[in-house]
Amino acid sequence: MPSRWFLFPLAVLLGAGVMGAAVAAFALLLIYPNLPSIEALTDYRPKVPLRVYSADGVLIGEFGEERRSVVRIRDVPDVLKHAILAAEDERFYQHTGVDYLGVLRAAYSNLVQGGKLQGASTITMQVARNFFLSREKTVIRKLYEVLLAFKIEASLGKDQILEIYVNQIYLGQRAYGFAAAAQFYFGKSLDRLSAAEAAVLAGLPKAPSAYNPVTNPTRAKQRQGSVLRRMRELGYLNEAQLSQAQKAEIAVRREASDYPVRADYVAEMVRQVIHERYPNDVYSRGFRVYTTIQSNDQKAAYAAVRKGLLDYDQRRGYRGPEAYVELKDTSEDALEDALQDHPDGDELHAAVVLSVDAKSVTAWRRGGQTLTISGEGLKFASRMLEERTPPNRRIRRGSIVRVTQDEKKRWTIVQLPEAESALVSLNSYDGSVRALVGGFDFNRSKYNHVTQAWRQPGSAFKPFIYSAALEKGFTPATIVNDAPVSVDPFLTGGQVWDPHNYDGKYDGPISVRTALEKSKNMVSIRILQAIGTQYAQDYLKRFGFDAEKHPPYLTMALGAGSVTPWQMARGYLVFATGGYRVEPYLIQRIVDDRGNLLAQAQPVPAGDESRRVLDARNAFLMDSLLHDVVRRGTAARAMSLGRQDLGGKTGTTNDMVDAWFCGYQPGIVAVAWVGYDQPRKLGSNETGAVAALPIWMSYMRKALEGVPEVFMPVPPGIVSARVNSQGLRAADGRPEYFYQENLPPELGASEAAARAREEVSNQLF
Repeated sequence: MPSRWFLFPLAVLLGAGVMGAAVAAFALLLIYPNLPSIEALTDYRPKVPLRVYSADGVLIGEFGEERRSVVRIRDVPDVLKHAILAAEDERFYQHTGVDYLGVLRAAYSNLVQGGKLQGASTITMQVARNFFLSREKTVIRKLYEVLLAFKIEASLGKDQILEIYVNQIYLGQRAYGFAAAAQFYFGKSLDRLSAAEAAVLAGLPKAPSAYNPVTNPTRAKQRQGSVLRRMRELGYLNEAQLSQAQKAEIAVRREASDYPVRADYVAEMVRQVIHERYPNDVYSRGFRVYTTIQSNDQKAAYAAVRKGLLDYDQRRGYRGPEAYVELKDTSEDALEDALQDHPDGDELHAAVVLSVDAKSVTAWRRGGQTLTISGEGLKFASRMLEERTPPNRRIRRGSIVRVTQDEKKRWTIVQLPEAESALVSLNSYDGSVRALVGGFDFNRSKYNHVTQAWRQPGSAFKPFIYSAALEKGFTPATIVNDAPVSVDPFLTGGQVWDPHNYDGKYDGPISVRTALEKSKNMVSIRILQAIGTQYAQDYLKRFGFDAEKHPPYLTMALGAGSVTPWQMARGYLVFATGGYRVEPYLIQRIVDDRGNLLAQAQPVPAGDESRRVLDARNAFLMDSLLHDVVRRGTAARAMSLGRQDLGGKTGTTNDMVDAWFCGYQPGIVAVAWVGYDQPRKLGSNETGAVAALPIWMSYMRKALEGVPEVFMPVPPGIVSARVNSQGLRAADGRPEYFYQENLPPELGASEAAARAREEVSNQLF
């Protein structure tokens, strides 16, 4: 009898087991043939984003729904493999797709606690889920996951499965795969990861949002500790390595766009081109686009634009805090919330003011750092600390301010500039873009001022009018009267025009060379009147300008038309190259994800006579004139660069709304512009020489390091002669260049020649 009582439960259990096995076998027979094909794994082609590089191979931009860098398993370091196995599947290399011990533990847990099936997912099961299944937690979905895991294990080797997992798994911040996550969170390639960093990344698959080291550093640290301890238990780390990893500080990058070289406007220009050419594949096929940008030039241009605008902003004065928040709570979460709408901009950090007294300001910035600002650090904003300052402009508790560190690492209050700037630089020999900065901060404004901002060029446009005048018989020694003029409305396209020189001074009869050096408006107007506005408008096409943007009125002489910095750079290329029109280009080559060449630039270089648009003699004389603008004219401060081979022209529009400097060394043309998006006055004395030229100089100082001086050779048909202040040849005069056929008469020439000169003078005076 006792044996019957013992055998009956045993028989029930065995029967249940057999029935369960039969049901499982039946389910397997029904489900397995209908499992999805795993071709997506055997021919693994992940979505790879569009990547944009500088000419020297530096990543400057990335576009795609998924950040991903595909790596081979052999390139994954052991420390990361071990961290992944410790965190996700320690028996990965032993099981056949399902870890039965893990399943039993999960089943027991769910039997005791109730609810849906939890846990026990191996790496293979996660691969199955990520590719083929939803994330709902049901018994049927789990069964599909298990069966797919068996199918995957039967088709792929362990290293192949792990390689797919390493490249496919989502790790937060749009980062798919460990290579992309390492770059995003730490700015490192996989081979440079420490054990501490590997453990942070390995902890992310469980809950990418909860353990995100950027948004949840505390929980990320706890998860990291758990992974490190498990690595020790499994023998992947010894005690010393564990201790070192636990103590290591994790330097997390906080900005998604933090590339080694800031070229956001360049990357966006490329994205638009690729989207137009490959609209369906732009974000998934892994296109790699190599631009003509030189990374060192780009760094110099970016720094020059930002410094130039910040210096301008300092001259205009502090406007007050960006915003105010009510600080009821000073916990780290509350302070982070206060700064949520005020992202950091490189070296300009947003901070919330905690307290203020007569001599110091205490503020908190992201990352948990409390700053004390005093002394020189308060100088710029000192007026906003005074009690008499209106509360809506005063720095007080709850103010949102900008802070930066000066050269002595002292914290200083600054502000984001309201004005904008742009700089573009071109290689004179083939037109390749060396650097391009379309504005102060791409994240604040994606408007590309280099290519999209149509502005008046002001006096920077005068060289094109002077070049046209040389073709009409003018010479650098031609005398023109610098005196006030009143212009009929018919000749301006508007009202009576009474222009004036910038400084309000008039020098009387002066040479064309001197007039350009000093940027004399009256002389430019008289020159344009002499050669004809229609002729000048047609002549501008040689430089690539849109004629319709420059109506044929005398106001054209002062740059009243519309141009972009890109157009101005292309125009000045003609002077730098000796008369050739070279088309600027940005994209060097395009390759696909397998390295196949899809497109290659074919630039037509300077020197190809099919591209000549100016007589070599004209280009030489203009080069000579523009050199003197730098040597002793309105751009003379550029001589501090210590070079004699620089040429260029300042530009300041009416009421100082736009400031320009367009200049070159024979190998590089660069254009700098400063102004407001909604045009308004830059302020008193904010000329091209003051606001734009320093930006150009800062860039060129870096770009020309180690570059020898180069000068344009004298072309055939150019002669030199000495001339006096009347523009006549004289032995004791100054040397000047002329077209051979336009050589002026000698002092004391015939009466007929004198009358001819007087006739020209009457027209121009």
